[in-house]
Amino acid sequence: MSGHSKWATTKHKKAVIDSRRAKLFAKLIKNIEVAARMGGPDLDGNPTLYDAVQKGRKSSLPNDNIDRAIKRGAGLDGGAVDYQTIMYEGYGPNGVALLIECLTDNKNRAAADVRLAVTRNGGTMADPGSVSYQFSRKGVIVVEKTASTTEDSILEAVLEFGVDDIQDRTEQIFITTDPSQMVAVRLALQTAGIDYESADVEFISSMPVQVDVDTARKVIALIDALEDSDEVQNVYSNLDMSAEVAAELEAE
Repeated sequence: MSGHSKWATTKHKKAVIDSRRAKLFAKLIKNIEVAARMGGPDLDGNPTLYDAVQKGRKSSLPNDNIDRAIKRGAGLDGGAVDYQTIMYEGYGPNGVALLIECLTDNKNRAAADVRLAVTRNGGTMADPGSVSYQFSRKGVIVVEKTASTTEDSILEAVLEFGVDDIQDRTEQIFITTDPSQMVAVRLALQTAGIDYESADVEFISSMPVQVDVDTARKVIALIDALEDSDEVQNVYSNLDMSAEVAAELEAE
């Protein structure tokens, strides 16, 4: 389970959605606004916007909110969106590496939020470059595993696109690609009639660290605290949990 911000099980993910729906919606809306600002409001001509909208719909973001976010991002309603992406680096308990992506209109507020969450949860901030060197950008497509949607059926659909990795994680299958190939792989899945939950460009660590239950619990608490901030859009780590550790956390 290394590398992804989506370290959690489906059970945990649903609990987070239920308890933090407003914060989740705010992050999804930001993604849509920025995608519309960068590539325009046409979903067919803007794959990044298409995937941001798809992710919003999968998370039950109302269509009215989606439409307003597209118009606001593209400047069609007279408003202006001016978010900037800022990356912070840090370490969690037991030296687990953290790459923290903020999407904000206030750099000082974002820095304060990140520093507070990290230091209050057993972590430390790191100098630029001390963590990021081990992370690389990858396209990550998540597919729900069903009786007909298996690792073999996905491999058959995307074989010619040179995906980096396909991982079966009990209830979901994760497909990792070069970012430039993510849209082509996603389209290949759709052509094969395979639905997908999300398609994002993420930062994946080349140096995963296996942790015990206690460390995993502490790192997850830190990630949760960071993601609770309106300024933080994504948190990536090199946390790597065995199936046994994940099962023990799931049972708690």
